[in-house]
Amino acid sequence: MSNVIKPIDYRSLLDPKQTEQGIKLIKDFFQQNLSTELRLRRVTAPLFVLKGLGINDDLNGVERAVTFPIKDLDDAKAEVVHSLAKWKRLTLAEYDIEPGYGIYTDMNAIRADEELDNLHSLYVDQWDWEAVITREQRTLAYLKTVVERIYAAIRRTEYLTCETYPQIKPFLPETITFVHSEDLLQMYPDMTPKEREDAICKKYGAVFVIGIGGKLSDGKKHDGRAPDYDDWSTVAENGKPGLNGDILIWYPVLGRSFELSSMGIRVDKESLLRQLALEHQEARAKLYFHKKLLAGELPLSIGGGIGQSRLCMVLLHKGHIGEIQASIWPEDMRKECKSLGMTLI
Repeated sequence: MSNVIKPIDYRSLLDPKQTEQGIKLIKDFFQQNLSTELRLRRVTAPLFVLKGLGINDDLNGVERAVTFPIKDLDDAKAEVVHSLAKWKRLTLAEYDIEPGYGIYTDMNAIRADEELDNLHSLYVDQWDWEAVITREQRTLAYLKTVVERIYAAIRRTEYLTCETYPQIKPFLPETITFVHSEDLLQMYPDMTPKEREDAICKKYGAVFVIGIGGKLSDGKKHDGRAPDYDDWSTVAENGKPGLNGDILIWYPVLGRSFELSSMGIRVDKESLLRQLALEHQEARAKLYFHKKLLAGELPLSIGGGIGQSRLCMVLLHKGHIGEIQASIWPEDMRKECKSLGMTLI
């Protein structure tokens, strides 16, 4: 069965040449705004890391990393990154970044187990960012402030895009609404997590869903999150656990919610040990990254990833991420998309 979401009466508002120019416009402008808003310097990032150090992002803990042997290292295994969630924190320590400042990078990844559809590709490109914070800033209030600054940069980029291409009309709301995943469960108890996201995004237009990774009152998680980067178990000042979340918008082209960013305050020593225990992954405490964190050798931080192709897709009003990036797609998906007006690169 096809995974393609079929937009109603879809047509691309930009031709291929305009699309490529628009992609560059958005990427150049947004990353400069993000850098200014959060005081981030750009750094160079790896495409792969050594296996067994605990540096690669485990996502939901079940996705397989693309792995290959390195001839000059006695066939030691390298893994293509899923994201740079933990690598960035090591880099903050290596560069001795001060509180209030951070780094960002162009992250390119391969996720071979991704289920391909309008939003999901084998190829992932993000602006991965990480900033050093103080102990006093490990609060929900501070997380919300950072979310609002990122959302402001997104809206400024939307304004520039619409000024450059008048046929594209703005749709993002002026403000972003915050809601906890537990509150979503209480509001929509008979819905799946995805259906809850659709409902709340359709109501408010742009939402930050707080607290992703821990079990809710029904004994289920809103969504999976690895136990060793975001802090999803610390009880924030609202009395509910979670110092992380996702930026979601209502995307009228596809008539559904759309995730633009996953981010959060990162684990400290206490929350790392707690979350490893909750996920029965205590053995990870012996890995390189985890030992450095537990030894107090890594700074407290906040960070996340913002999808580059996804942001371009939304701001250029495209129906499929394959209209933005070059990847591999099933031939039947290419044919179906073309019949719907979505020509995949």
